[in-house]
Amino acid sequence: MRFLPHTDSDRQAMLESIGVAAIRDLFADIPAEFHIEQGSLALGDALSEAAIMRKFTRAADKNRNATNTRYFLGGGTYHHFVPAVVDYIISRGEFLTAYTPYQPEISQGTLQALFEFQTMIARLTGMDVSNASMYEAATATAEAALMARRVTRKSRVVMAGSVNPRYRAVTANYLSRLDGDYVEVDMGCFGTDLDRVIGAIDASTACVIVQYPDFYGSVYDLAPLRAACDAAKCLMVVAFSDISAFALIESPGALGADIAVGSGQSLGIPMGFGGPHLGLFTCKQQYMRQMPGRVCGLTTDAGGKRGFVLTLSTREQHIRREKATSNICSNQGLMCTAAVTYMALMGDEGLNTVARHSAAALQSLVARLPAHVRAAQGARYNETVLSFADSAARDRFLAAAKERALFAGIPLEQIDAAAEPRHLLIATTEMVEADDINDYLDLLEVAK
Repeated sequence: MRFLPHTDSDRQAMLESIGVAAIRDLFADIPAEFHIEQGSLALGDALSEAAIMRKFTRAADKNRNATNTRYFLGGGTYHHFVPAVVDYIISRGEFLTAYTPYQPEISQGTLQALFEFQTMIARLTGMDVSNASMYEAATATAEAALMARRVTRKSRVVMAGSVNPRYRAVTANYLSRLDGDYVEVDMGCFGTDLDRVIGAIDASTACVIVQYPDFYGSVYDLAPLRAACDAAKCLMVVAFSDISAFALIESPGALGADIAVGSGQSLGIPMGFGGPHLGLFTCKQQYMRQMPGRVCGLTTDAGGKRGFVLTLSTREQHIRREKATSNICSNQGLMCTAAVTYMALMGDEGLNTVARHSAAALQSLVARLPAHVRAAQGARYNETVLSFADSAARDRFLAAAKERALFAGIPLEQIDAAAEPRHLLIATTEMVEADDINDYLDLLEVAK
């Protein structure tokens, strides 16, 4: 669309037609104390295009070069390697600008990409079906709770306290205006105490939501929870933050999950200052019609040729609101394309190599920690909590690490407000090398 600026006379003519004297009169319903007087913002003089370029280039030069920075950050966003071809594919116009594939005859490329994405995600999670993505893991977790309520016709949702705090907060917000109980079970440790979770289940429970590996990286046996859910006739929902784990450890489907939801950010999507992410949603076959979002399917046309279609899309855009399974009105199609490109490039062996390196890096680091720093106990995948003597010791270490272009972890209280300010959530991926671990350990000794 062309930019057609209005002249002063144009504006005056429009105001006269409306019947007001000035543009300010159009905002008369806003209290006067919220009005900004002309000139009060103290904006600088206009710059030339060349001067603007210089100004923003100088600002950009202050950013750290991501390729020269070492990351031990986790908590739901991970620094995995993204092959150059991923960015190339999603930068192509037919993917970058593609819209919702309502007309299959002109959307075969987009539909096939989404279909292949669903197939790969279902394989990786061990589940029967996957939808064509959601916004991110937190809303996917909340939608899983709503879906479980529809399937079971019960209203109580039990959430383990070891689920990512952001997933818990969004789910609690979703359920806050609905009838029924929402119960968070305090774990009392940096891991998952299934006995406490199972103890919270009763006859009115629609689902139990746990994270595997949990927010603290803990890996544990879900068999007792599966048995408890069967006895109470409720659904077992398994959330996850780093799907690459399932190239190495048991998948949610293999552990008996009814619904598995989480993040696909680790599949070819950079950290990107926290977004965009990719929400994954999978379930057992019998629950597919209650699944939010959309599902792409494979069929044949009148001539017998293979074709792809939008098979299921029970959203409020398409059917009566009271019949809709969800108010999710879009998907992360471009991020799906990035993820399916990444998975196609890596294959089973590549994904397994990434997972093995990620897990091995954490074990190497934890095994050599100095005496004044403790790691959380129990089996972990690629994430854990380090505990320092006090917040001052931890913060000295973080400051020293940052000077060495090493982001050493996330102060746990920044994500979990209930945590003491002396804990550090750390994560390792295949991007962490032996020299990075040595530097990390050296800094722990120097900054104690």
